[in-house]
Parts: sequence; structure tokens; C-alpha cells
Amino acid sequence: MTLHSRKLVGAWLMLGVAMIMIQVLLGGITRLTGSGLSITEWNVIMGAVPPLNTDAWQKVFDQYKQFPQYKLMNSEMTLDGFKSIFWWEFLHRLWARLMGIAFIIPFIYFLIKRMIDKQLGKKLVIIFILGALQGLLGWVMVQSGLIEKPWVSPINLSAHLLLALFLYCYLLWVALELLQPPVENGHIFSMKNFGILLLALIFIQIFYGGLMAGNKAALFYPTFPKTGSGYIPHGILKLHPWPSNLIENIAMIQVIHRALGFVIAGCIFYFYRLCSLQPATPFFRKLLISLPVLVIIQVLLGILTLINSLGKIPVTYGVLHQMVALLLLTSMTLILFQLSGKPKTAKPGSTSYAPEKPLAGQPV
Repeated sequence: MTLHSRKLVGAWLMLGVAMIMIQVLLGGITRLTGSGLSITEWNVIMGAVPPLNTDAWQKVFDQYKQFPQYKLMNSEMTLDGFKSIFWWEFLHRLWARLMGIAFIIPFIYFLIKRMIDKQLGKKLVIIFILGALQGLLGWVMVQSGLIEKPWVSPINLSAHLLLALFLYCYLLWVALELLQPPVENGHIFSMKNFGILLLALIFIQIFYGGLMAGNKAALFYPTFPKTGSGYIPHGILKLHPWPSNLIENIAMIQVIHRALGFVIAGCIFYFYRLCSLQPATPFFRKLLISLPVLVIIQVLLGILTLINSLGKIPVTYGVLHQMVALLLLTSMTLILFQLSGKPKTAKPGSTSYAPEKPLAGQPV
């Protein structure tokens, strides 16, 4: 690929990264406002057009009335109330369709212009498959809330979120490979495995965040630092077989999400400390500083969301909590990309890297 092709295709993929970020934001708002089950049909083409008159609105509302969420939770809802939840889910689905268009049309153009080589083509196919799976899982998730219970399956919700973020990170990685930001020097590459561990922990924490949201777990224990009346709530192992407590027991989910949040915060500060002792590019140092800043904000937002979940989870705090988690995941992905390049040492007289310091544990 030529340099021009790399920049153009890389910019296109970065647009996709930004669109997924917006989609995650819309998904969070849709979930917290209870809007996800307001559209009961899955029509890819016609579903892109909202109701345009009173009769059309009444028809869609009557369809909604046939399902558990209306019958068990919103039986007193008016047409105006229905419209307020309909629009968030409509925007969420419409944005997903726009993402599909933003991927397919430029992809065809780049193919015609022969701006995509075989290696990149394989990665784009993986991206397309992940996007299709994400849409399918979204459909499965909504269907789980249209049968008996007036809410979607927490497991399906968490899987839907996790797959979206995996697609986000993979797309970001491929875009970075094309745009080729500067790599770090050889010394700091010793932190790569620690970075992988941190990224994995953040993914696990986001999965448990999805379980928290799907089970509305904050409503059961809206206290901090205690979880209810104590630090360890009663009944965290009440389900059988016992492994099911890890993903189905609200008390256990709450404990794991809280504890893992502080474990990740501690690991991030330790990672920051170790990396700050190593010579690195100015770009890497800026990324590095973002980690402790974001994790402090994230912990505070988690606490604020929790203690304000009195009868209803606060939308503003909940959405901000989810978005900062995405920013933290983004920073960690960017850092890991920097640590995964081909090591190279700064040339004599170069200003690309900071002056070398002795490695931790080595004599001066």
C-alpha cells in the first residue's frame, strides 16, 4: 500500500472507531432510560423510518402493549411517554445502520481503487464478521426481553457490550497499524505483559459492569463503602451450583465489580510508576498520565452512581461511568499498541526519546 492509501484507509477506520464510541454512548442511554424494548420488530430496511403520523405512532404503541415490559411495568404509559423511550432506541438502531453504510461503501470504493492489500483485506473481513455478529447478538438480546420478563437477559447485555468493545479495540488497532505512530524504545517493552494483563482486567470489569446494569444491581445495594449492612453481603453463595453465583447472584456481582475496580486502580498506579521510570516518547508519556487520571474519575463516578441509585439508576452518572470506562480501555489499547511494536533504540543525538535512566533494580 502507498503512504496515501494507508492514510486514507486509516482515517476511514478511525471514523469507524468514533462511530462505535457514539454507539456505545447511545446504547448506555437506551439501557438506562428503559428504551431498549420499545421497538418490538426487527426490520432492517423499513425500520430506518420512524412513525410519521398519529396512526403510525398508535400502531407502534399498540405493538409495544403486547409485550411484558408494558404489561408488567408501563401499563399506565401514555403515547407521549412511549415516544420518549422510542426515540432513544430508534437512534441506537439508526446509528447502527449508518455504521454499516459507512463501512460497506468506502470498502467497495477502496477495493475498486486497489487501495487494500491482501493482508488488510483479511482484517477487514474479520471486522465485518464481528460487526454482523454484534447486530445478531443485539437482536438476540432484545428478543430475550420480549418473552416472559420485561427486561433483557443480563448475560446477553454484557456479551453485547463486550463484543462491541472488542470490535472497537480491534478496529482501533488495525487503524493504528496503517497510520503507524512512532514506536517506543527497547527498554519499556518489558511492560508489555503487564499491559496485556491490565487490558484483560478492564474487559472483565466491563463485563461485570454489564451484569450490574442488566440486573440493576445498584438498586439493591446503593451504599458505600459497605455493601448493604456489611462489607460482604449475605447470600453471596446461595445459588447452586456455586459457580452460577459468579454471573447470576446480584450480591456476588456487586462485590466482584467493586473489588475488581479497586484492584484495577491499584494495578494502574503500579503500572504507571514502573513505566515512568523508563525512557519513552512524549506521546507515550501523555498516554501514560491519562491512566491514573481516568481511573480516579471512573472510581468516583462508580461511587456516585451507586449512592444515587435510590429507586432509579441516575442516567447522567451511569452514562458518564460507562464512557470513562471506554476512554480507559482506549488509553490502555493505545499504550499496549505502543508496547507491541518492533523495539528500536534511539540513535545518538536523537531527541525522539527521553534521556535514559537506570532500569528499576539495576545499579547506577
